[in-house]
Amino acid sequence: PLADKWRSLGWCVYEVNGHDVVQIAEALDKADDETQRPVALIANTVKGKGVSFAENVAGFHNGALTPEQYQTATTELNAVIDELKLEIGI
Repeated sequence: PLADKWRSLGWCVYEVNGHDVVQIAEALDKADDETQRPVALIANTVKGKGVSFAENVAGFHNGALTPEQYQTATTELNAVIDELKLEIGI
């Protein structure tokens, strides 16, 4: 329990979904307001998030992609980027 460890040391801890840009931004804004103690931001994430063949597959954490896998991953991640842009109004 990483958050509990930081709290036991007196830190202010914010845990967020590391794939949620809005949650991250809100936590960073809160962290700016904290003046009495250090802040730890824990962004919980999933390895390979957004890439169908790599999500939660440990072997893709540090492995090289084939050209075909690279193309698939690029297409899928560009779709995620487009969704985020719509979400935040860009």
